[in-house]
Amino acid sequence: MKKRIISSLLAVSMIAASIVGCGSASQAPEAEAPAKEETPAATEAPAAEATTETAEATSDEPVTLKWALWDVSSTVYYQPLIDAFTAEHPNVTVEMVDLGSTDYSTVLGTQLSGAGSDFDVVTVKDVPGYVSLVNKGVLEPLGDLISKDGVDLSLYNGVTDQVTIDGSLYELPFRSDIWVLYYNKDVFDKAGVAYPTNDMTWEEYDKLARSVTDTTPGAEVYGSHYHTWRSTIQLDGILDGKNTIVDGNYEFTKPYYEMVLAQQKDGVCMDYATLKTQGLHYSAAFAQGNVATMNMGTWFIATLIQKIKDGEYTDCTNWGMVKYPHAEGVEPGSTLSTITALAIPTSAPNKDMAWEFVKFVSGEKGAEVMASTGNIPAMTNDKIVDLIASMDGFPTDEASKEALVPSHTYLEMPANDKSSEIETVLNEQHDLIMNEEVSVDDAIAAMNEGVSAIIGK
Repeated sequence: MKKRIISSLLAVSMIAASIVGCGSASQAPEAEAPAKEETPAATEAPAAEATTETAEATSDEPVTLKWALWDVSSTVYYQPLIDAFTAEHPNVTVEMVDLGSTDYSTVLGTQLSGAGSDFDVVTVKDVPGYVSLVNKGVLEPLGDLISKDGVDLSLYNGVTDQVTIDGSLYELPFRSDIWVLYYNKDVFDKAGVAYPTNDMTWEEYDKLARSVTDTTPGAEVYGSHYHTWRSTIQLDGILDGKNTIVDGNYEFTKPYYEMVLAQQKDGVCMDYATLKTQGLHYSAAFAQGNVATMNMGTWFIATLIQKIKDGEYTDCTNWGMVKYPHAEGVEPGSTLSTITALAIPTSAPNKDMAWEFVKFVSGEKGAEVMASTGNIPAMTNDKIVDLIASMDGFPTDEASKEALVPSHTYLEMPANDKSSEIETVLNEQHDLIMNEEVSVDDAIAAMNEGVSAIIGK
């Protein structure tokens, strides 16, 4: 049953104590900001009448926006975002329609493709779902509106370029999780080794992980930990901006696989086959207290803080995080990301006000609300970073705060209509490599062949 929840017209209340974390299993600025990205071509069909001031957006007539989303009861930022928006637009009521999280993208696509859909705003859960909706022709292009209102896409750290399809952008992100390197300070203190820094090459990271490793039976300390997702290894090679995970050439993954396999052989990290057999979650591995470093997304921050507060995690209470390691010559702070975005359906009854809502939620004001609830917004500035870093339980060292600020972000899976098929090939070969059933070279050849066939290369 759809849930119908009407927002109250209250002044915005920042809920800094509420924390929610979520991750992606497929699977933001201290350094020089990226050059301003070009907006999609102005020749695309406008998302709404591009008048200077639309009557709908400026009148006091009551407007009800229907917003498609998932998990209303367990997501802390929906209502604060609505309250903040309606405080500025008291004539607007926002109705949240919960489609459930399990089959959200499928259900949304079906509803938008049918007659009678009256959603004004939809939340886009992931890139494959976004591509599917664009291919169905059910989302409005936003390029003209972005140009008209001067939305600065450079504040999204390069993400909007990666979801631009054939010159058009159909969504704006409002939430983004980036990958960082978590570490247990107690492990480093015990070993007498300096903490990781915000500027480490992969070679420096490998040396550091080895320096705190202890292979003594029964007293093992692992210098690194890699969850079983392919993203923990394969995607390390896309951070130079020269490679993508969807182009059918995967030679760039070789040095990262070789590094991790060597670590696995030398006891620097846990054995992949054992992790798969035991089904050990990355959070449980880090909580054991004998893992020095772990590459993972910022969705883990909220979980880590809460579990420590609840007394469930007692062996990793003294933790920190730094920026993701990088290849030689790559700018520090380049990292992986996932996004959650908003879009306007072509069938939306109130497109002008829907755009005002999308612009607000994905902009600086919406970002401040997101940060106040303990979640990472897609758009960042100094104030937003300060809000996140001031959460009770967040590490107090400056390096951990700086880790929240990437120089450039690369989506785990960029927009591609063959992404699901590509994912299958890459996952299969990743599993074979890590189980040491095939050589890295043979697996890469299989990836190249399999994905090239899919994309018609």
